[in-house]
Amino acid sequence: MKKAFLALICLGLAFSGYSQTWENLFNGKNFKGWTKLNGTAEYRIVDGAIVGYTKHGTPNTFLTTDKNYGDFIFEFEFRVDNGLNSGVQFRSKSLKEWNDGRVHGYQFEIDPSARAWTGGIYDEARAGWLYALDRNPTARSAFKNGEWNRVRIEAVGPLLRTWVNGIPCANVLDNQDAAGFIALQVHSIGNNVEAGKTVAWRNLRICTTDVKKYATRDWWEIPQANHIDNTVSDREAHDGWKLLWDGRSFDGWRSAKSDTQPSVGWKIENGVLQVMAAGGGESAAGGDIVTTRKYKDFELMVEFRLTDGCNSGIKYFVDTELNKGEGSSIGCEFQILDDKCHPDAKLGINGNRTLGSLYDLIPAPNTKAFRGGFYNTARIVVRGNHVEHWLNGLKIIEYDRNNQEWNALVGTSKYNVWPNFGNAAEGYILLQEHGSQVFFKNIKIRELHAGDDKTLNYKNHN
Repeated sequence: MKKAFLALICLGLAFSGYSQTWENLFNGKNFKGWTKLNGTAEYRIVDGAIVGYTKHGTPNTFLTTDKNYGDFIFEFEFRVDNGLNSGVQFRSKSLKEWNDGRVHGYQFEIDPSARAWTGGIYDEARAGWLYALDRNPTARSAFKNGEWNRVRIEAVGPLLRTWVNGIPCANVLDNQDAAGFIALQVHSIGNNVEAGKTVAWRNLRICTTDVKKYATRDWWEIPQANHIDNTVSDREAHDGWKLLWDGRSFDGWRSAKSDTQPSVGWKIENGVLQVMAAGGGESAAGGDIVTTRKYKDFELMVEFRLTDGCNSGIKYFVDTELNKGEGSSIGCEFQILDDKCHPDAKLGINGNRTLGSLYDLIPAPNTKAFRGGFYNTARIVVRGNHVEHWLNGLKIIEYDRNNQEWNALVGTSKYNVWPNFGNAAEGYILLQEHGSQVFFKNIKIRELHAGDDKTLNYKNHN
């Protein structure tokens, strides 16, 4: 209650005493200044509101402003039928060269389902979720089903923030788009039974003058998601995050089987670390790379993009003194694999060699979290003997080591030949070269210490 009260006070201060200029985006009478794109769902004007109606057999439909907006404060109200997903685009585009004009860009999520992610930020037809509300569970109760809900979106430079009914929902740093149109989405539907459902918007107004002056102070009351490549934000630095890879060199890394940096098999270009294709052999070309120091308790984030048929991995608790011969260095592995095309996905036991699995030990469940053709985020959390694997914000595996159950599991795996596998207090972090082209970026780590909170709490920041 205290946190919510503080958020309402802060927002109230921002909303009170307005003297800035507001522009109404909708005149309440007709669609002058708006254009419909992509789909054939219908929009009508009912009692001064724009109402969108779902239609079977059409892709997502967007009613877009003819004008583009850069930095702004945007407010509106919406109401949506139960079970209908929708959204409001901002700084978005429709370009002939991008999927034949498909609308893409930032989206304020409208989600009345049990998932309750209204207020999150989704990157439509591009990168997917930039800020899902599993990052900020308090905000999941902000949306009121069956009622008009009040929304505020602030876009100031790379900082994108949302509120629903006065509750802060999303806080994102992203520099993909500095300007674009605003659009009201009627989502596609899977069957004719859902046809005719409605989503409505009213009181749409925007401020584009002196935006920094009137923007809400960032009180750090909710976590922030930084999507600016190879950077650590003030928020992240405050919470202990550091770049594990600087985006331009091999500083802090070395070849797994020597004290030198790799001379072949790896490439750094435009802020991306690339493993080169080399026939699919395990560490047979450039070889694995490891950090120059060991890590104990930590949270690791790595963005990766697959190519067709590729195989790689992120290893931790690596002991480079083991396996001095051919093949990869030994450690626990977050598997990176093209499950559809690589035969390894069908080997092992019960899928324990598929994407996100603890390789050859614990299978990751089949999940829609993975996005083919895009960068995906692997997250590994180690707190003592407890370990978690996450993929794109979804926890897919957790396990405990240094116990009888763990040792029995290892005993049935390919690792049973390595003494005390996975039980070391610390080890190196490794990126695997498996003869396949794979791309990495935004490699960050924060070391965890006794007493650290499991969830971020910024409200006491000065």
